[in-house]
Amino acid sequence: MKTQLARSLGIMNLERGPSPPKPRLGNMLNPATFDFPVIEETVEGGWADAVVRGNAALEPACIAAAKRLVERGAVAISANCGFFMRHQAAVAAAVTVPVVLSSLLLLPTLLRQFPRPAKLAVLTADSTHLGEDLLEIENPEDRARVVIGGIEGGALWRNEMRRPPVPTTTAEIEEDVRECILRLRAAHPEIASLLFECTGFPAVATEMRSLTGLPIYDVNTLCRMAFASAA
Repeated sequence: MKTQLARSLGIMNLERGPSPPKPRLGNMLNPATFDFPVIEETVEGGWADAVVRGNAALEPACIAAAKRLVERGAVAISANCGFFMRHQAAVAAAVTVPVVLSSLLLLPTLLRQFPRPAKLAVLTADSTHLGEDLLEIENPEDRARVVIGGIEGGALWRNEMRRPPVPTTTAEIEEDVRECILRLRAAHPEIASLLFECTGFPAVATEMRSLTGLPIYDVNTLCRMAFASAA
């Protein structure tokens, strides 16, 4: 008799080294973050620095990881770094389940939730590598409503860009994200909502909602929607 695989969210994970830190609550890989099963497969060679900066040679490894996840019972697939967005089209074409590799996929929907004077702030791990190819916003009026802020140089960025990465405390992440938000809101008071690109940021989303009073969306928002919608 063929074993029935559990319906799960499949996550393409970064290379983490021999002793990865325990995922904190809010991290995609923490079992308590979602109310459904999660499975992961590491993208071979997918160290954070390579994924953030972009490396087309990683595409076959991304596809291979996605296929392994489907074989193990994944009914939807995401990824533990928003910069995997570069491989969204290739992975989606290679499997038969919904693929949502980055919270950046939410951009078109979020722009339409607020009136045109309002702006959407995208918070990213590294704004120097978040190019127009990842935003994929063709309408100039819509693009003008998106502002980008990064934490490059901060504790989380420094730690994640190492091989292997080293742990970052929740307090350090909160400080990085808070400072970025405050800078963006000072420069753009029209900001009406925030989108976290980095999958490390949801760990402090509750605190940032309290700080700003604004709606905050992240990869976990997208994963819950994709899993709930999957057959």
